[in-house]
Formats: sequence, C-alpha cells, structure tokens
Amino acid sequence: MSRPFTIRTRCFLRDDRGTATIDFVLWFSLMMVVLLASLELAVINLRHSMLDRAVDLATREIRLSTGDIPSYDETLAMVCNEARIAANCTQNLRLEMVQVDPRDTSKIPYDTDCQNAEEQPRPVRNFEPGQDNDMMMLKACFKYKPILPTAALAKSLEKDEQGYARLTVTSAFVQEPR
Repeated sequence: MSRPFTIRTRCFLRDDRGTATIDFVLWFSLMMVVLLASLELAVINLRHSMLDRAVDLATREIRLSTGDIPSYDETLAMVCNEARIAANCTQNLRLEMVQVDPRDTSKIPYDTDCQNAEEQPRPVRNFEPGQDNDMMMLKACFKYKPILPTAALAKSLEKDEQGYARLTVTSAFVQEPR
C-alpha cells in the first residue's frame, strides 16, 4: 500500500503542469494592488491640485479686489467654479479666513474646519475679511469619498464616520490697500 502512494507522490511532485497559473495568480494580485493604489493616488493628487489652484485663484481675486470684500458664499462659489473635479463642492467644502500676525507665527491655527454633505450644517467657524495690509490665511477643507474604499491606500486614509476623507489647502496673502 505504501509503495503506490510514494510512486503517486513522486509523479505529482515531478509534474510541472499548472505552474504558470500559480505565477500568474501571485503576480496578477500584486500588480492589481499596485494599479489600484496608483489610481487612487492619482485621483487624490488631481483633486488636491485642482483645489489648490482654485484656492490660489480665489485668494488672488480677494487680494486684488480693492473695492469690495467677498462674503463667504461668494468665496465658496469662486473656489467651486474653479475646482471642477470636486463633486458636491458647495456641500463638502469649508473655508476659513483668519488674520495672522506675521511676527508671531506660534498663534497660527493649524486645525481646519471640515464638514461633509451628510453632516448637519453648522455655522462657519471663522471667516473675517482683513483690513488694508493685514496678513490673511485662507484655509480650505474638502471632504470626499475615495474611489475604491476597500483598496489598501483608501483604507489607510483618515476618514470620518461616513467614510469621507479630507484634503486641506492653505493660502496666505496680504490684503492690498483700498
């Protein structure tokens, strides 16, 4: 009984049919993980770049508008018009503008006010247009849902209870004299 078992085992171990399938499964899995992480990272980078550009353009408009200072809603509309990649921009984007003392950078607030579309609306935390020659900081926080929430990269992102990740952009400028 043991002799046919050892012969069958030797024949099984010598047989090389199906070895390409094992290689394919291992390499394909690895390549799909890399591909999905690259796709998610590319979309995050695109969203961040578009948001950064939109905030810079809005900052430029605020800085150079010598007659009127735009309200929160007008600034939000300026940013959302430029950030075309942002879905539900007006519901998922929060802006905050604060005056900064250029001689004391220890008092710069580093946390950003964020809110997604599924949360109850709340008042804007801080949006004060500055006076002439004031150094201002405009901070934007955009909440978004990752494209592939179960992929490795999306799992490593810091998310809120509803599954929204966040992008933050900061822009500093000096108010031009009116």
